Amino acid sequence: MQELTTGAGLGALGFWLFVAAMIAVGVWNNIRKRDAQHETLRRIVESGQTIDDNLTDKLLQLTGDSRDLERDLKLSAVLTLAVAPGLALFGWVMSIFVEAKLLPIMLAVAALLIFIGLGLIIAARMIGRLQRAESIAELNHGSS
Repeated sequence: MQELTTGAGLGALGFWLFVAAMIAVGVWNNIRKRDAQHETLRRIVESGQTIDDNLTDKLLQLTGDSRDLERDLKLSAVLTLAVAPGLALFGWVMSIFVEAKLLPIMLAVAALLIFIGLGLIIAARMIGRLQRAESIAELNHGSS
């Protein structure tokens, strides 16, 4: 087995620090958006206006918190499936230049990503069906 160098360790540490920083930034961004929503609602209440469902929906759309889970899952699937061939190609290229047998490992990782992408596609379809069924149920319940 090859010896790991200090540079490899620092590279791995840098990667994981980057991942942690991206997660922290995402959480911070979501907190700031929610704070802005709460501040807006607080000001509306202080001014004496009533808050109805339409106003709340408009507020959520303005702050970008209206989410389309089906779309997000499909986008995640596309990105995940796009990475899989790149990792397989990376393993093949590295197996040419490095004596270590990286190709089988990278092919396994690529296959794992393909299965994750397919799972995301299935989840997106399930969410889409559930959302459509809920919309139909609301329309039927509202018209009764």
